[in-house]
Amino acid sequence: MHSRDTLNLPMSLIALALLVGAATQAGADTTHDVELESLQVIGTAEEQIKQSLGVSVINSSDIERAPPVNDLSDILRRQPGVNLTGNSASGMRGNNRQIDIRGMGPENTLILIDGRPVTSRNAVRYGWGGDRDTRGDTNWVPAEQVERIEVLRGPAAARYGSGAMGGVVNIITKAPSTQKATGSMTLYTNQPEDRKEGTTDRANFSLAGPLSETLSGRVYGSFNRAKADARDINTRHIDPVEGRSGALEPGLNTAGREGVVNKDVSGLLSWQPDAWNTVDLDLSFSRQGNRFAGDSPFYLDDAIEDMYGRETNITYRQAFAVTHRGSYDWGDTQLGLSHDVTRNKRQREGLTGRVEGAPAAGDDSIAGVFDTSRLKNTRLHGQVDVPFPIAGFDQVLTAGLEVNREHLNDPGGMRQSIDPNGSGGGVLEGGSSTSASLDSQAVYVESNIAATRDLTLTPGLRFDHNGTFGSNWSPSLNAEYRLAQAWTLKGGIARAYKAPNLYQSTESYLLSSRGNGCWRGAGGTGNSCFLEGNENLKAETSVNKEIGIAYDPGSWRSSLTYFRNDYRNKVDAGTTAIRVVNNQDVYRWENTGKALVQGLEGNIFLPLGTSLEWNTNLTYMIDSEKRSGPFKGEPLSIIPEFTVNSTLDWFFDDRLSFQALATWYGKQTPPKLAQTGSTIATQDEVDPYAIFGLSAGYKVSDNLGLRAGVSNLFDKRLYRKGNAENVGAQTYNERGRSFFASVTTSF
Repeated sequence: MHSRDTLNLPMSLIALALLVGAATQAGADTTHDVELESLQVIGTAEEQIKQSLGVSVINSSDIERAPPVNDLSDILRRQPGVNLTGNSASGMRGNNRQIDIRGMGPENTLILIDGRPVTSRNAVRYGWGGDRDTRGDTNWVPAEQVERIEVLRGPAAARYGSGAMGGVVNIITKAPSTQKATGSMTLYTNQPEDRKEGTTDRANFSLAGPLSETLSGRVYGSFNRAKADARDINTRHIDPVEGRSGALEPGLNTAGREGVVNKDVSGLLSWQPDAWNTVDLDLSFSRQGNRFAGDSPFYLDDAIEDMYGRETNITYRQAFAVTHRGSYDWGDTQLGLSHDVTRNKRQREGLTGRVEGAPAAGDDSIAGVFDTSRLKNTRLHGQVDVPFPIAGFDQVLTAGLEVNREHLNDPGGMRQSIDPNGSGGGVLEGGSSTSASLDSQAVYVESNIAATRDLTLTPGLRFDHNGTFGSNWSPSLNAEYRLAQAWTLKGGIARAYKAPNLYQSTESYLLSSRGNGCWRGAGGTGNSCFLEGNENLKAETSVNKEIGIAYDPGSWRSSLTYFRNDYRNKVDAGTTAIRVVNNQDVYRWENTGKALVQGLEGNIFLPLGTSLEWNTNLTYMIDSEKRSGPFKGEPLSIIPEFTVNSTLDWFFDDRLSFQALATWYGKQTPPKLAQTGSTIATQDEVDPYAIFGLSAGYKVSDNLGLRAGVSNLFDKRLYRKGNAENVGAQTYNERGRSFFASVTTSF
């Protein structure tokens, strides 16, 4: 068992005070103002890392020209190295697609809002196959309220701590103006050509501006409603069972995409008493509800049919943050405290066998019963950036501290325990703790060093201590070397890690197979077995590397990057029984071994005239697979072999603009082994396909803008045919041709 000794909060505050004191002293020793100004030009380590080839930025005008249908993931998926996948390669919850960066899977993508981690998906139960019934955390901010989105991949993301092994998505909201009052309202609609696909309508508003000479504020609100796909949207594409006309093969899950009912409201107060200090107070409340489309991990039944179109899960998120930012002659500081609470209210789900994850689970005794899990996160963060020379080199030094507490209470997901008397299939309802928590602290130091006129080095070192999983060191080094006037060589290497989630690490979280899902027919008297949490797990780690070259003569630019992630200690359901209870084998979550992810990313931007721009990026996956253990050779997630995104923007004049989009996806190869270790009979691939779109925008006046377009112009359709064990990679729907329009009025 790992040591549970933790650094307490007072000690952490003392450490932060020492960091600030050291920075102040460093500033006091610097007496030449001219020298300080030259040092500040090189920027901080964080700013330098964001110049890496593995970083891309989406700004508000990009979002305006290609508005997402429901979720920011619609536009994020067009960035290099980014795809949408289900939470696992099993294909379960196949239409709940989330951000997957460089093939590392959604669980290795860290979502930030204004630099603060958002982990609401951790309030959703983690299934036997690694699936979660969640759309992720990219939909807590309305698209129209986003200033920009930073997408960090590989070594650039490792500095952000646990959960960033694949990458980081930082959603930055629009700040209030200190000069004048502003306001806006946007209405958006998306109407699919196929009536079996759900329509989308949303509206949002914002008000911002100065409240006094030193105080400014912002408030926004949003309402988003989308209908679920028709219950039978996929059924005509499934072969009926032989001898049963029109009947579906048992075990197939053919549900389309869920609908949504989302509401958001957020407020920000920013106080700037002088030119050196700013204090921000953030408050937000969001509600994300679903419209059930029939999704159940394993099978369909009448109980699930009856719930179509209802809200079977509603997630509420409340967030509070207070942040101080200082900008002084000797350097810059940040100190922030945040607290967020996620309540995941959902129809009670089955936890055994073929009914695992199914609402109501065909059992009238729990139909209509809702459980609420609560996840609380409290985080303290402090950082100082101080410029000063060392050994003759210009340098900006960064030192920081993080303290985090995560607490989960899930009376629905953690309600089972093993019945020592063996009745009821060996499962006892109740009798176990429903709570789990993790405490962690981190300190980090980075430096941005202008080693020579052409060489910039950015070394870093982060130390994390987790109360359950012990300590972790994460060194990193990024470098940039100017080869010639227009040629730059960039590279980086960093160690990243991810602590096991609270379901994997909590012994009171129990699943029972009841004959469905045990490793190769294990079980004392049959095929039934148990899976329980394991507090002795090790943290997952990866060594992320990238190297690439960029060419930018000024008129156009291009780049090519090779990346490689060596993944270790991946946590999966174990395949070796640790004991036998009531003639049933007991398994637990285990560190199962190694995996390898490597590939290429390229980008080219060409101005084809004074008003025409062409931007294209390519991602080619060489490998994304497990390299040891019983699932050696299996994919981490089901992603295309290659992805090409191309955008053509024509700015006819200051008011009228046009955009053409094209995305080409390579083949998608499914897993070969089922959860039980048996070979999957059907391993159908998804063949390469392309999606095209057109849109036009017109500014009627400075205060009124219109946008309209068509998505999936040539109506390329994919239909979900089941889970990976039944249909290979054909586990999700690709939205068909649809038409959208938006209108924005502002002052």
